[in-house]
Amino acid sequence: MFTGLIEEIGTIRSVIQGAKGGQIVIEGAKVLEDVRIGDSISTNGVCLTVVHVEKTSFTVDVMPETMRKSNLKNAGNGCKVNLERALKVGDRFGGHMVSGHVDDVGKIMALEKEDNATWVSIQVDPTLMKYIVEKGSVAIDGTSLTVASTSQNAFRVSIIPLTGEETTLLTKEIYDEVNIECDMIAKYVEKMIMDSKPKESKLTMDFLGEHGFL
Repeated sequence: MFTGLIEEIGTIRSVIQGAKGGQIVIEGAKVLEDVRIGDSISTNGVCLTVVHVEKTSFTVDVMPETMRKSNLKNAGNGCKVNLERALKVGDRFGGHMVSGHVDDVGKIMALEKEDNATWVSIQVDPTLMKYIVEKGSVAIDGTSLTVASTSQNAFRVSIIPLTGEETTLLTKEIYDEVNIECDMIAKYVEKMIMDSKPKESKLTMDFLGEHGFL
Protein backbone atom coordinates (compact mmCIF):
# COMPACT_ATOMS: atom_id res chain seq x y z
CA MET A 1 0.00 0.00 0.00
CA PHE A 2 1.25 3.48 -0.93
CA THR A 3 0.09 7.07 -0.39
CA GLY A 4 0.98 8.60 -3.76
CA LEU A 5 3.48 11.00 -2.14
CA ILE A 6 6.65 10.57 -4.17
CA GLU A 7 9.84 10.25 -2.10
CA GLU A 8 12.36 10.80 -4.86
CA ILE A 9 13.02 10.66 -8.58
CA GLY A 10 15.10 7.65 -9.59
CA THR A 11 17.00 6.92 -12.79
CA ILE A 12 16.79 3.70 -14.77
CA ARG A 13 20.30 2.33 -15.10
CA SER A 14 19.47 -0.63 -17.32
CA VAL A 15 16.59 -2.64 -18.74
CA ILE A 16 17.05 -6.35 -19.25
CA GLN A 17 14.37 -7.38 -21.72
CA GLY A 18 12.92 -10.87 -21.74
CA ALA A 19 10.48 -12.24 -24.30
CA LYS A 20 7.62 -10.21 -22.80
CA GLY A 21 8.75 -9.13 -19.34
CA GLY A 22 12.16 -8.33 -17.94
CA GLN A 23 14.21 -6.74 -15.16
CA ILE A 24 14.90 -3.09 -14.46
CA VAL A 25 17.83 -1.71 -12.47
CA ILE A 26 17.02 1.66 -10.88
CA GLU A 27 19.34 4.13 -9.17
CA GLY A 28 18.06 5.78 -6.04
CA ALA A 29 19.08 7.11 -2.65
CA LYS A 30 16.29 7.70 -0.15
CA VAL A 31 14.35 4.53 -1.04
CA LEU A 32 17.52 2.50 -0.46
CA GLU A 33 17.96 3.63 3.16
CA ASP A 34 16.19 0.60 4.65
CA VAL A 35 15.36 -1.52 1.60
CA ARG A 36 15.46 -5.30 1.72
CA ILE A 37 14.93 -8.01 -0.87
CA GLY A 38 11.19 -8.65 -1.12
CA ASP A 39 10.20 -5.05 -0.31
CA SER A 40 7.75 -3.23 -2.56
CA ILE A 41 8.70 0.03 -4.24
CA SER A 42 6.24 2.01 -6.35
CA THR A 43 7.95 2.87 -9.63
CA ASN A 44 5.91 5.32 -11.70
CA GLY A 45 2.95 4.05 -9.71
CA VAL A 46 3.64 0.37 -10.36
CA CYS A 47 4.15 -1.82 -7.29
CA LEU A 48 7.36 -3.76 -7.98
CA THR A 49 9.24 -6.24 -5.78
CA VAL A 50 12.92 -5.69 -5.05
CA VAL A 51 14.94 -8.77 -6.04
CA HIS A 52 18.47 -7.41 -5.69
CA VAL A 53 20.04 -4.46 -3.85
CA GLU A 54 23.35 -2.65 -4.37
CA LYS A 55 24.74 0.47 -2.69
CA THR A 56 23.15 2.92 -5.13
CA SER A 57 20.56 0.84 -6.99
CA PHE A 58 17.94 -1.87 -6.77
CA THR A 59 16.63 -4.42 -9.26
CA VAL A 60 13.00 -5.37 -9.86
CA ASP A 61 11.31 -8.03 -11.97
CA VAL A 62 8.66 -6.77 -14.38
CA MET A 63 6.09 -9.32 -15.52
CA PRO A 64 4.50 -9.24 -19.02
CA GLU A 65 1.14 -7.97 -17.69
CA THR A 66 2.91 -4.99 -16.10
CA MET A 67 4.60 -4.21 -19.40
CA ARG A 68 1.26 -4.33 -21.21
CA LYS A 69 -0.60 -2.14 -18.71
CA SER A 70 2.02 0.50 -17.89
CA ASN A 71 4.45 2.94 -19.45
CA LEU A 72 7.37 0.85 -18.21
CA LYS A 73 7.26 -0.82 -21.62
CA ASN A 74 8.74 2.43 -22.94
CA ALA A 75 11.42 2.68 -20.24
CA GLY A 76 15.05 2.91 -21.27
CA ASN A 77 18.44 3.71 -19.82
CA GLY A 78 18.47 7.18 -18.28
CA CYS A 79 14.69 7.49 -17.92
CA LYS A 80 13.49 9.22 -14.75
CA VAL A 81 10.87 7.48 -12.60
CA ASN A 82 8.86 8.42 -9.50
CA LEU A 83 9.74 6.27 -6.48
CA GLU A 84 7.89 5.62 -3.22
CA ARG A 85 8.43 2.97 -0.57
CA ALA A 86 5.44 1.10 0.83
CA LEU A 87 3.51 2.85 3.59
CA LYS A 88 4.87 2.21 7.08
CA VAL A 89 2.39 1.74 9.93
CA GLY A 90 2.34 4.92 11.99
CA ASP A 91 3.31 7.26 9.14
CA ARG A 92 1.10 10.23 8.26
CA PHE A 93 -1.31 9.41 5.42
CA GLY A 94 -0.96 12.53 3.29
CA GLY A 95 -2.16 11.27 -0.10
CA HIS A 96 -4.79 8.58 -0.73
CA MET A 97 -4.87 4.77 -0.76
CA VAL A 98 -2.75 3.68 -3.74
CA SER A 99 -2.24 -0.03 -4.40
CA GLY A 100 0.39 0.25 -7.14
CA HIS A 101 -1.86 -1.77 -9.47
CA VAL A 102 -2.07 0.36 -12.61
CA ASP A 103 -5.39 0.29 -14.47
CA ASP A 104 -4.11 1.61 -17.80
CA VAL A 105 -2.01 4.30 -19.40
CA GLY A 106 -3.32 7.76 -20.20
CA LYS A 107 -2.00 10.26 -22.70
CA ILE A 108 -1.08 13.86 -21.89
CA MET A 109 -3.04 16.15 -24.21
CA ALA A 110 -2.33 19.63 -22.81
CA LEU A 111 -0.02 21.47 -20.39
CA GLU A 112 -1.14 24.98 -19.45
CA LYS A 113 0.40 27.39 -16.94
CA GLU A 114 -1.87 29.37 -14.62
CA ASP A 115 0.09 31.58 -12.23
CA ASN A 116 2.10 29.22 -10.00
CA ALA A 117 0.27 26.05 -11.08
CA THR A 118 0.20 23.91 -14.22
CA TRP A 119 -2.95 22.36 -15.64
CA VAL A 120 -2.43 18.87 -17.07
CA SER A 121 -5.11 17.31 -19.30
CA ILE A 122 -5.00 13.54 -19.65
CA GLN A 123 -6.94 11.39 -22.09
CA VAL A 124 -7.88 7.87 -20.96
CA ASP A 125 -9.99 4.99 -22.18
CA PRO A 126 -13.64 6.05 -21.68
CA THR A 127 -14.29 2.90 -19.61
CA LEU A 128 -12.07 4.35 -16.84
CA MET A 129 -14.02 7.59 -16.54
CA LYS A 130 -16.71 6.05 -14.31
CA TYR A 131 -14.01 5.73 -11.62
CA ILE A 132 -12.70 9.30 -12.04
CA VAL A 133 -14.84 12.01 -10.47
CA GLU A 134 -14.41 15.72 -9.85
CA LYS A 135 -12.67 16.38 -6.52
CA GLY A 136 -11.88 12.69 -6.26
CA SER A 137 -8.38 11.16 -6.18
CA VAL A 138 -6.31 9.62 -8.94
CA ALA A 139 -2.70 8.41 -9.10
CA ILE A 140 -0.71 9.57 -12.13
CA ASP A 141 2.68 7.87 -12.45
CA GLY A 142 2.23 7.08 -8.76
CA THR A 143 1.51 10.68 -7.73
CA SER A 144 -1.63 11.29 -5.69
CA LEU A 145 -3.60 14.14 -7.29
CA THR A 146 -7.06 15.66 -7.06
CA VAL A 147 -9.27 15.57 -10.15
CA ALA A 148 -10.34 19.11 -11.03
CA SER A 149 -12.66 18.42 -13.95
CA THR A 150 -13.76 15.58 -16.23
CA SER A 151 -15.14 15.01 -19.71
CA GLN A 152 -16.21 11.90 -21.63
CA ASN A 153 -12.69 10.54 -22.05
CA ALA A 154 -10.36 12.93 -20.23
CA PHE A 155 -9.74 14.71 -16.96
CA ARG A 156 -7.65 17.60 -15.66
CA VAL A 157 -5.43 18.03 -12.62
CA SER A 158 -3.55 21.07 -11.35
CA ILE A 159 0.06 20.67 -10.24
CA ILE A 160 1.68 22.98 -7.72
CA PRO A 161 5.39 23.88 -7.98
CA LEU A 162 6.47 21.49 -5.18
CA THR A 163 4.83 18.52 -6.91
CA GLY A 164 6.42 19.61 -10.17
CA GLU A 165 9.86 19.69 -8.57
CA GLU A 166 9.58 16.39 -6.71
CA THR A 167 8.03 14.26 -9.48
CA THR A 168 8.56 13.70 -13.19
CA LEU A 169 5.10 14.97 -14.21
CA LEU A 170 6.14 18.39 -15.52
CA THR A 171 9.01 16.89 -17.53
CA LYS A 172 6.45 15.14 -19.72
CA GLU A 173 5.53 16.30 -23.21
CA ILE A 174 2.29 16.28 -25.18
CA TYR A 175 1.25 12.70 -26.10
CA ASP A 176 3.55 11.14 -23.50
CA GLU A 177 2.01 8.17 -21.70
CA VAL A 178 1.46 8.15 -17.93
CA ASN A 179 0.29 5.35 -15.65
CA ILE A 180 -3.23 5.75 -14.26
CA GLU A 181 -4.54 4.12 -11.11
CA CYS A 182 -8.14 4.97 -10.27
CA ASP A 183 -9.40 5.19 -6.71
CA MET A 184 -9.69 1.58 -5.52
CA ILE A 185 -12.74 2.39 -3.37
CA ALA A 186 -14.76 3.19 -6.50
CA LYS A 187 -13.92 -0.20 -7.99
CA TYR A 188 -14.86 -2.08 -4.83
CA VAL A 189 -18.16 -0.22 -4.54
CA GLU A 190 -18.98 -1.02 -8.17
CA LYS A 191 -18.26 -4.72 -7.66
CA MET A 192 -20.38 -4.90 -4.50
CA ILE A 193 -23.30 -3.22 -6.28
CA MET A 194 -23.03 -5.52 -9.30
CA ASP A 195 -22.74 -8.63 -7.11
CA SER A 196 -25.79 -7.62 -5.07
CA LYS A 197 -28.06 -7.25 -8.10
CA PRO A 198 -30.65 -10.04 -8.30
CA LYS A 199 -29.73 -12.63 -10.89
CA GLU A 200 -32.12 -13.00 -13.82
CA SER A 201 -34.16 -16.17 -13.41
CA LYS A 202 -33.91 -18.82 -16.11
CA LEU A 203 -37.43 -19.98 -15.22
CA THR A 204 -39.37 -18.43 -18.09
CA MET A 205 -42.56 -19.44 -19.91
CA ASP A 206 -40.46 -20.55 -22.88
CA PHE A 207 -38.29 -22.73 -20.63
CA LEU A 208 -41.37 -24.35 -19.05
CA GLY A 209 -42.87 -25.00 -22.49
CA GLU A 210 -39.67 -26.50 -23.88
CA HIS A 211 -39.52 -28.95 -20.94
CA GLY A 212 -43.15 -30.07 -21.11
CA PHE A 213 -44.61 -28.16 -18.17
CA LEU A 214 -47.07 -26.16 -20.30
